Amino acid sequence: MVNDELLSLLLNVAAYIIIGYDVVIKAISNIFKGEVFDENFLMTIATVGAFAIGESPEAVAVMLFYQIGEFFQDYAVSRSKKSIADLMDIRPDYANLKINDEVLVFSPEEVELDDIIVIKPGERVPLDAVVTQGSSSVDTSALTGESIPRDIKPGDEILSGSININSVIEARVIRKYKESTASRILDLVENAASKKSKSEKFITRFARYYTPAVVVMAALLAIGGPLVTGDAFSQWISRALIFLVISCPCALVISVPLSFFGGIGGASRRGILVKGSNYLESLAMTEIAVFDKTGTLTRGVFEVHGVKPSKNPESAGIDPEELLELAAYAENYSSHPISVSLKKAYGKIIDSKRIGTVEEIAGHGVKAVVDGRTVFAGNSRLMEIFEIGFESEDVAGTVVHIAVDGKYAGHILISDELKEDAKLAIQELKRLGVKKTVILTGDSKSAGDSVARILGADEVYTELLPGDKVDKIEELMKELSTKGKLVFVGDGINDAPVLARSDTGIAMGGLGSDAAIEAADVVIMTDEPLKVTDAIRISRKTLGIARQNIIFALGVKAVVMILGAAGMANMWAAVFADVGVTFIAVINSMRALSYEDRQ
Repeated sequence: MVNDELLSLLLNVAAYIIIGYDVVIKAISNIFKGEVFDENFLMTIATVGAFAIGESPEAVAVMLFYQIGEFFQDYAVSRSKKSIADLMDIRPDYANLKINDEVLVFSPEEVELDDIIVIKPGERVPLDAVVTQGSSSVDTSALTGESIPRDIKPGDEILSGSININSVIEARVIRKYKESTASRILDLVENAASKKSKSEKFITRFARYYTPAVVVMAALLAIGGPLVTGDAFSQWISRALIFLVISCPCALVISVPLSFFGGIGGASRRGILVKGSNYLESLAMTEIAVFDKTGTLTRGVFEVHGVKPSKNPESAGIDPEELLELAAYAENYSSHPISVSLKKAYGKIIDSKRIGTVEEIAGHGVKAVVDGRTVFAGNSRLMEIFEIGFESEDVAGTVVHIAVDGKYAGHILISDELKEDAKLAIQELKRLGVKKTVILTGDSKSAGDSVARILGADEVYTELLPGDKVDKIEELMKELSTKGKLVFVGDGINDAPVLARSDTGIAMGGLGSDAAIEAADVVIMTDEPLKVTDAIRISRKTLGIARQNIIFALGVKAVVMILGAAGMANMWAAVFADVGVTFIAVINSMRALSYEDRQ
């Protein structure tokens, strides 16, 4: 009989060593590193204790199920990471470099600026480039989440990570690999996990104090129980060991970060890059959504719709054709969309020899010498600065005032087109419970009011300089509740100060824009305002899943720990409270990877 018991013990010890040696080694190693209280320590103490009180089969069972739980947990995590890797599978493997008339295969990192690369049908574009020869269609779904291919021709820019569909094209490289779109997107996704949300930070702090606390409680249970009740020590030590198994914090430590990781991956799939889970959490609490107008709610494609010389007898006396010509010459060196529209409307080659000194007055316009005459072109503030009387007009568009040698000459009307989904975006934000939608613009009051009225925005503030926008954001932030957040959506180039000041800065159409990726917390890789509502929905779903895991894990563990301390839960219940809860929480976390379309 004794031999049978000894044989059984030896077999259980052998099974334990085979199954759980790595857990024991990690526990011992961590003790020497000063990291005593973790799940490896809890499992080791609980199972070794089970051997000590003669419950060797239970010790082996606990370690076995713990390892099974770890396996499924690792599988779920790796599957989640693989899903994101597949979604973000935009890393180019090679580049076909054209040298003289020969095409050689190189690593994308070895290609230099202005090199000519060849992209064949079905191949991934290795670097950001401009098409020099051939026409085709490219699939940008991995970058933007949009399934419709984009037609390209010579002169068009193509982004690394997109796929050539139809025919062979040649292109000139405009950015090195590390600065290319694919490389920056991958870097953003890979580094997003470093910026933790409050929920993740809470779990980290919680685990730091929780684990030693339960160890102390288990020790008190093992020692104090017999002293108070007079029962055998072995009975209370068994309860203490069950208590330790139940208390393992694996479900919380793994599932909550995994929820946010999944949310970031799900957002990336839809062309929304979130720089960290802290920004995902902030988005979920959006109360006020603020939009820049030009290039965000509008297309940013301006066209001249009217050239109106001054009717005042004391004006410069210039006809419409000359008024447009002077405006085009004055704005020649500016790349602002309004300046581009003036030059496009003029439609003639500009002789730069006719242009003298040019002074750009930020937020107001330009002062330029054209044919020896001083020309002012800009908004009403520019006219006020130089004390030039002007004629105002209540129109839904941008008004460029022109003055020559200090005399008012007239104005040019320029209008911008609203994006198709801009109105729906405002409506969807209100459906999501966002309390206020606001538009900020440097445009005229009439233009801003018109856009706000058409879109249904709650408030609009016009004729703002970049500094004024920051001041207005700070005013709006005072209206937030304790937990409420303000989101600012801009083009990411001219709105960097506002993007940085808001709780969450979202850059629209950020592909290929260094300023957008640097300044914003979230980058929407298309020009669709409606994607802002997708970002908020994804963030709320993610935060909801994380909270479900916290409540579920703590709730189940608390109940079973009480039952275990009272002697009403055995080791199998303890295994469920640890391994089972962890497995369920991890599976729940993986839901964050998926996102249902708007209804």
